[in-house]
Amino acid sequence: MEHWDIVILGAGAAGLFCAGSAIAQGRRVLVLDHAAKPAEKIRISGGGRCNFTNMATARDRFLSANPRFAASALSRYKPADFVALVDAAGIAWHEKTQGQLFCDGKATQITNMLLNRMRGAELRLQTPIDSVERDGDGFRLRGVGVDIRTARLVVATGGKSIPKIGATGFAYDLAQQFGLRMVETRPGLVPLTFAEQDLALCKPLAGIATDARIAHGGGDFSDALLYTHRGISGPSILQISSFWKAGEELRVDLAPGTDIAAWLRDQRGQAGRTAVATILSRVLPERLAHAIADEAGLSKARLADQNNKQLDRLAARINAWTLRPVGTEGYRTAEVTLGGVDTRDLDAKTMEARSVPGLHFIGECVDVTGWLGGYNFQWAWASGHAAGQA
Repeated sequence: MEHWDIVILGAGAAGLFCAGSAIAQGRRVLVLDHAAKPAEKIRISGGGRCNFTNMATARDRFLSANPRFAASALSRYKPADFVALVDAAGIAWHEKTQGQLFCDGKATQITNMLLNRMRGAELRLQTPIDSVERDGDGFRLRGVGVDIRTARLVVATGGKSIPKIGATGFAYDLAQQFGLRMVETRPGLVPLTFAEQDLALCKPLAGIATDARIAHGGGDFSDALLYTHRGISGPSILQISSFWKAGEELRVDLAPGTDIAAWLRDQRGQAGRTAVATILSRVLPERLAHAIADEAGLSKARLADQNNKQLDRLAARINAWTLRPVGTEGYRTAEVTLGGVDTRDLDAKTMEARSVPGLHFIGECVDVTGWLGGYNFQWAWASGHAAGQA
């Protein structure tokens, strides 16, 4: 049997960062993962450039049954702290919109930085764990060729999102084994899908993007919307998907900042002979403008021939498009998992299970989920740092 001070299950963002923070405390640290490579989510994030944090990080950018829980860790490890590590590693980066920071080069630079930071700890890949048991005041882990005792165990195995890179519900099973409560999990930051009869508009428009504003369930986002063969996606939809639940109706403004009814009346006086579809293409992508005109039965109609009631109906279709998604694309494409280990059972300062001394849960497996745009990586760094420091 091997003996370690700390074993971290999961070589993703949170696990690797925790290892770096723990090794700095002079502990003997072992990181285990069943995957063949570490940090696959980092590698594929941000189009391969890793949106590694967001400078606008604040408690209100995270969803949780207990919105206050994340504040402690986030306040003690801030975006500027991580940026300092990136700068010290010589990694060039840039800021996109809304505080999002990306590598200029490849996302693997972040992974390499984290691996260098945890130098002195041991990383073992392709090492699945079959069982975890309480062993005195520590824990015993077993698997094929594995028999390890550790004083402290950190669970950083993530959620269920993107199973093709190895995501499982291991953390949730382990939490329940030790008597911790769970907040129901579901896919987050995920495209929405329509029933077959509602896809008549979307399928021909697949690949078209337009600005949109969506407010629902406490979320309010203005960003791009993308039509797909299965429904709608794009940043605005991914954001609102975390606030939407099955069966709920959404209302989408496809021309945020423009009162289309008033604008159409004005255009009718100035360019009444122009086709409705042509006028709409001045504020919408051309294919979308023609599709909406066709849907309204106005494919060949002139703007001058439409009365106010008809214009109001057309404007409502643009400023208040009402739709009822049938579901989401699921964990297959979801960027994160909503819900997870109930924060009522964790210490906000150390991420330790209140009823199981020495057992910590960090990162995505905890019921803390950030908005799109680097917030979930910042939670990985902050929660990993909290546990590592403890």
